[in-house]
Amino acid sequence: MKLPFGGDYNPEQWPEAVWDDDHRLFDSARIDTLTVGVFTWALTQSSLEAYDFSTLDRIVGRAAAEGRQVCLATGTGAMPPWLVREFPEVTRVDFEGREKRYGGRHNHCPSSPVFRRLSARVAGRIAERYAGNPAVIAWHVNNEYGGSCYCDLCAAAFRDWLRKRYDDLESLNAAWNTTFWSHTFTGWEQIEPPSALTEHWKGPDFTAFQGITLDYHRFMSDALLSGYLAEKEAIRRFSAKPVTTNFMGLFRPIDYHRWAEHLDFVSWDNYPPDDDPATAARMALAHDLMRGLKGGAPFWLMEQTPSTTACRDVNPLKRPGVMRLWSWQAVAHGADAVLFFQMRASRGACEKYHGAVIGHAGRDDTRVFREVAALGAELERLGEATLGARTPARVALLFDWDSWWALEISDGPSRLVKYLDVVLAHYRALWRMGADVDVVAVTADLSGYDVVVAPALHMVKGDLAGRLEQVAARGGSVVTTFLSGRVDVDDNAFLMDVPGPLGPLMGVRVDEWDSRERGVVNPVRLADGTLVDSSLLFELVIPTTAEPVGRYENDFYAGTPAVTRNTFGEGHGWYVGAGLEQAGVDWVMRQVLDRHGLALPYPEHVEATLRVAPDGSRLRFLLNHGAEPVEVAVEAGLDLLGGQELQQGRVLLEPYGVKVIRLRG
Repeated sequence: MKLPFGGDYNPEQWPEAVWDDDHRLFDSARIDTLTVGVFTWALTQSSLEAYDFSTLDRIVGRAAAEGRQVCLATGTGAMPPWLVREFPEVTRVDFEGREKRYGGRHNHCPSSPVFRRLSARVAGRIAERYAGNPAVIAWHVNNEYGGSCYCDLCAAAFRDWLRKRYDDLESLNAAWNTTFWSHTFTGWEQIEPPSALTEHWKGPDFTAFQGITLDYHRFMSDALLSGYLAEKEAIRRFSAKPVTTNFMGLFRPIDYHRWAEHLDFVSWDNYPPDDDPATAARMALAHDLMRGLKGGAPFWLMEQTPSTTACRDVNPLKRPGVMRLWSWQAVAHGADAVLFFQMRASRGACEKYHGAVIGHAGRDDTRVFREVAALGAELERLGEATLGARTPARVALLFDWDSWWALEISDGPSRLVKYLDVVLAHYRALWRMGADVDVVAVTADLSGYDVVVAPALHMVKGDLAGRLEQVAARGGSVVTTFLSGRVDVDDNAFLMDVPGPLGPLMGVRVDEWDSRERGVVNPVRLADGTLVDSSLLFELVIPTTAEPVGRYENDFYAGTPAVTRNTFGEGHGWYVGAGLEQAGVDWVMRQVLDRHGLALPYPEHVEATLRVAPDGSRLRFLLNHGAEPVEVAVEAGLDLLGGQELQQGRVLLEPYGVKVIRLRG
């Protein structure tokens, strides 16, 4: 047993004579798992009633004969041309109201009964044919779901979705506050999808009615999910093997919390924009979010490039050692598989220059291939040591798609404040201090955490405020920020002082807030004298029971609190009312972590995580994201990659270096 290692393989793009070379090279690189059939719908079904599995038979059969595992896709990631020609209603209508024709990849209407029926039918045919093949270990539905549609089918489906959510128009009108601008609906048929032709005035985030647009985001996420579920149901008629689809990490259009229960395991595609050391924290956040989707269960790293992407204006090359480092980072945060896109480079079209394990020339002496092969050898030596391991986090960070959507479609206070920027700043502080973090939904059980961080928790739903109070009451620390506690589940303002239901825990009220352009700075003096900048948004915080631990330096509100700490029960509620620069966020989070003994003393650019294997063994991961060697403290244990016993002390981590240590005791 070991972590699956391999990735997306599209041999249908190459003559079969090349397949021999591919599998020889796969052996050399210890490739044991192939994801196949992702875009084979046109090959397996050439017309409504014509199916031909001969090519897929040879692909799957060859992989099985070579002793490799197969993650078999349903092929529905892109439609075949005949489908659109015969059923033109399966394509999308875009935000501006333009009817799309055939082309591209994410091009199907998620509300189309025809698409849903035919995609489920081909998924069922594939499952029926290959369910008994022992090489097939998992099913891969569609590919990287995303996008929106505004066609008449979606309009009708939206109205049905609204009926189920609100039951009656009176409830809907109340939720959407439709007395504003004479919008009161007296018939379901009057409701239109929010688009450039209806409620929006300057793009998808500029809407006159946030409640309508918010619900359309929710609806579209659910509509895409229904397509996934139709294919999964078709597979389940023939196979009990696990079913997944590949998520895209910090991806705004789809609420992955709404999807998570329907995936047998989470998988995701990691394509960061660059290899700057700061990118490491963003990737770690995404990994922890994916792990948190199913209560801390391991996930698959379904795709990453071994070298470079191709879809951006500028596509930097991963420096030597970075591919290995980022692969191990995924394992450190919970990955139970390390897979690539792509195994062999595409011959043509938009991904022909996308990185691949095997290039167009089919060589095994390239730097990229050698690095992949070396990683394969390391994973083989690691064996099953990390399989099924969990992260024993005592810190939770709340991540909420509803808050993300609601904040960024709001008119005011500032369109310059971005949800991910605020979340990432607080996560980065935790990451720098070596805290293991579970990134979880606002509905998660918080009873096991000492620290709960809720950045930009714009929307407070259900009993969340009470559950956060329980964390503090028993001695924990809760941190939230500006623009939190503003709206309810319908995106209507709470009829109480900001921060709404969070007020008693935070011990503050906010009567006013000041929004400024980029470059306008108001320094904040922290309790120990440290001076840090703040920008974009400045809330005028009035303590009720809280004590100030940071004050503004400038403007008419100079001397008033910018950061507060409130004693609540045995613990604290921290409120960050200003858009602090990273140094300020770091300062706040250090005070919180130090109180609970959770900050670890590692050098800059060194990441430390802990996983606990099913047998109870503790695995310490140390990763150097810097381009210079660094000396780090280590606990006694066995270096699983190097094979040496380590005594407690210090070791040298080479540039982009990795240590995986099974700790003693």
